[in-house]
Amino acid sequence: MKVLLRNPRREIEVAGISSVAKLLKHLDIVSESVLVICNDELVTRDAQLRETDSIEIRPVVSGGA
Repeated sequence: MKVLLRNPRREIEVAGISSVAKLLKHLDIVSESVLVICNDELVTRDAQLRETDSIEIRPVVSGGA
């Protein structure tokens, strides 16, 4: 599957991953620090993935005054 990572922006190919949790573990990313978007839809850690999916991983940004 195609995975788009932000900060820094890069695109990688990943095979053999069945869930968002496994993908994040494979990439050594803390799940609480990112949002995962699968085919333009926000998904949770337990979402199942297919080889044809397009995944985007965005860092969580918070702020305020």
